[in-house]
Amino acid sequence: RACTLQGGGSLASVFANPAELLKTGVPAFLYLIQNNLQYVAVSNMSAATYQVTYQLKILSTALMSVLILQKEMSRTKWLALGILTTGVAAVQISAMPSGGAAAPQPNVDLTVGLAATLAACCCSGLAGVYFEKILKGSKVSLWTRNVQLGLYSIVIGLVGYRMEVAKLGSRAPEDGFFHGYTMLTLFNIAVQGGGGLIIAVVIKFADNILKNFATAISIILSAIISWLFMGFELNLLFVIGCVLVNYAVYLYGRPDPRKSNGTILPMK
Repeated sequence: RACTLQGGGSLASVFANPAELLKTGVPAFLYLIQNNLQYVAVSNMSAATYQVTYQLKILSTALMSVLILQKEMSRTKWLALGILTTGVAAVQISAMPSGGAAAPQPNVDLTVGLAATLAACCCSGLAGVYFEKILKGSKVSLWTRNVQLGLYSIVIGLVGYRMEVAKLGSRAPEDGFFHGYTMLTLFNIAVQGGGGLIIAVVIKFADNILKNFATAISIILSAIISWLFMGFELNLLFVIGCVLVNYAVYLYGRPDPRKSNGTILPMK
C-alpha cells in the first residue's frame, strides 16, 4: 500500500505534478543562497553589526509581500514593522556578552559583509513570500509542500556532506554522517522539524509578516527562559527591546481607522 500523508493523499502525490515540484525548489534554492550569504556576512563584520542589519529581513518580507502578493500596507503597519525591527535588534544585542571590545579580525571587509547581509535579507523575504504564494495559490496540500521542501533540503544537505567528506579525506569520521549524534541531537531535530511544520501552517493560514511577529516574541520568551533557568542576565537594552516589540504588536494589530470609519479598502 502507498504511504499516506496527513490530510489525505499519498507520497506519490509529491511527484504527481512535476511543475509544482519545481516551484517548491525555488524557496529551497533561495534558502541555500541565504545560508551561504550569512556565512559570508558573519565572516566580514562584527556579531553586533550583523545582528542589527540582519533584522532588515522583517522589512524585506513586508516589501516582497507588497510586490508579489499585492498586500496593502498602511503607514501605521509600516511604522509597526520598523519598531519591530528595532526591538528585535535591541533584544539580540542585549544577549551578547559584554566582555569589552572585540578582537580585531584579519581579512574583514565591512562592505562585503553588509552587501551579503542585505542580499541574505532579500533572499529570506523572497523565499518566504514565494512559499506563501505557492501554498495559497494552488490545490497542493500543505503536507505535500512540506515533503517536497524537505526532499530538496535532503538533497542539498547530502551534496554538502559529500563535499565535506571529500575535503577531509582520511580525516573524515569513521562512523559517517551520524558522528556525534546523541538523543539530545535527535530531540533537537524533532523540535526543529515540528517548528518548521508550525511555521508552514502559520504562513498558510496567516502570512509571513505575522510569522515575523511570532518569531520576535519567541526570541523574547527564549531570553526570559534563559534568565529563569540558565543564568542569563537581563539588562536595560533587553527591557527596551521588549517594550518596542510589544508596542509593535499592538500597533500592527490595531484596526485601520479608514475601515472603522466605514471606508472599506479593496481586498486583493
